[in-house]
Amino acid sequence: EVQLVESGGGLVQAGGSLRLSCATSGFTFEHYAIGWFRQAPGKEREGVSCIKISDGTQYSKDSVKGRFTISSDNNKKTVYLQMNSLKPEDTAVYYCAADLWPTDVVRGCRSGGPFYDHWGQGIQVTVSA
Repeated sequence: EVQLVESGGGLVQAGGSLRLSCATSGFTFEHYAIGWFRQAPGKEREGVSCIKISDGTQYSKDSVKGRFTISSDNNKKTVYLQMNSLKPEDTAVYYCAADLWPTDVVRGCRSGGPFYDHWGQGIQVTVSA
């Protein structure tokens, strides 16, 4: 059974940090891209950061570059999103997702994840002003 389980969310003040974890199981980790997506109330889902496990190719949206870092621990089959200098506009439900045999990590992430096959349940991140 494919599983993606997010953890590490919560409430933080602006300027603070959180580290999200996406623990995966039930599939061959190296065959996938793993992405972090978020959806704020009333807004469309957007790709935040994505990584192709086999070669480390990454994409991050412009508004998080320099603040968020995506990384993977292939031994633990876990992907992390280190979020620093958080802003109130980062408030959203964050999801991790898996895309089997990704052909274009940038396009898949930037488009909000329509090619992603498996999704976690989501975790709330709230940044107070």
